[in-house]
Amino acid sequence: MAENSLPSSWQPALGEVLSTPEARKLGGWLRAEEGAGKTVYPPRGARLRALELTPLDRVKVVILGQDPYHGPGQAHGLAFSVPEGVRVPPSLVNIYKELESDLGVKAPPHGNLESWARQGVLLLNNALTVEAGQAGSHQGRGWEAITDAAVAAVARGEQPCVFILWGSHAKKKAMRVPELANNTRHLILTAPHPSPLSAHSGFFGSRPFSQANAFLSAHGREPIDW
Repeated sequence: MAENSLPSSWQPALGEVLSTPEARKLGGWLRAEEGAGKTVYPPRGARLRALELTPLDRVKVVILGQDPYHGPGQAHGLAFSVPEGVRVPPSLVNIYKELESDLGVKAPPHGNLESWARQGVLLLNNALTVEAGQAGSHQGRGWEAITDAAVAAVARGEQPCVFILWGSHAKKKAMRVPELANNTRHLILTAPHPSPLSAHSGFFGSRPFSQANAFLSAHGREPIDW
């Protein structure tokens, strides 16, 4: 992607897929959309933020989202996260509720999850851009091959990791990555999506945070300070 520089730790895993005709087509399409006056979130320079904050060799936990928030000022390159000063979205409100129920961690007064990312939590959306006000509008445009390759790279790594899959979309994405579908070393946690529409169907009470930390500790890895 010409508008973003790929972080060095991810270059061996993603350089090839980013140089394909499909990726170049995606880049051209995004530039054309913006050239036509459409607003694309997150802004250029923030679209690979998840990869920048969480180097491949430091990934401990992967949380998969669907696509970025499509409201003004919300998306900043991390799944489920918003910058400080932006109202905490409903799904993240529910994530914070489960975190407090699970580990007793009080919800912070903001929705910025960069502290998780810097500790090794890869907050990766399936599509890394979206048109303003149009949820899911950039699905199927080519991001999936790139983010699938990122998930596969983590699954191939030597260190055991935790994959947290909320909702059917995340589960389907994980299962189409052979390295994860045939997993024998990593912990895969599944639950309904934290959206208000589905959180009461099994997301609440799923205890992903304590399970992730127990697995990391059992494998000699530093747990996450959620």
